[in-house]
Amino acid sequence: MSTEPRINDRIRVPEVRLVGPNGEQVGIVSIGDALKLAQESDLDLVEVAATARPPVCKLMDYGKFKYESAMKAREARRNQAHTIIKEIKLRPKIDPHDYETKKGHVVRFLKAGDKVKVTIMFRGREQSRPELGFRLLQRLAEDVTELGFVESQPKQDGRNMIMVIGPHKKKAEARAEKAAAKAHRDDTDPSTEEPAEETADSTAGQAAQPH
Repeated sequence: MSTEPRINDRIRVPEVRLVGPNGEQVGIVSIGDALKLAQESDLDLVEVAATARPPVCKLMDYGKFKYESAMKAREARRNQAHTIIKEIKLRPKIDPHDYETKKGHVVRFLKAGDKVKVTIMFRGREQSRPELGFRLLQRLAEDVTELGFVESQPKQDGRNMIMVIGPHKKKAEARAEKAAAKAHRDDTDPSTEEPAEETADSTAGQAAQPH
């Protein structure tokens, strides 16, 4: 079954609600008048709302419209990036240095546009103190609040407690920013500049020395 709209002579209704090429409302006209206007304007009559009563049709260059739509869809697919879920595992009584290291990983993942699944692992008697894991997850969420938000609240899963943090930025945005930053670094790197003037001055100085 075709998903393309009916155009020109394929539109078989007595009258249509006509929209001009620039979006202006022409009004309800007979199908014959609509086709005549399309022919005089060297445009196509395209049915854009078949279920309306009467159907809504628009005057446009259908070939150009299809081409532009295909290009937009292709660009959207090219820029689409799937969000990846990274995982970080913590212990309820993690020491400060290890916490900072783990937090650094979470920050890096969120900056890249990835989700982070944070797992608190309880062992032995720690299972009777779930509040320790909950407070640790709350602390981590607050520390990275500028980069991400709590997408899934902490919940107990057997001997583990799990929370998911989602990035504020989408994957494509993160990639674009990273590429822009790299381009900026390349443009401002002094090592890429050629010391042409210095060479010229040096040569001129040597020529000016008396024999």
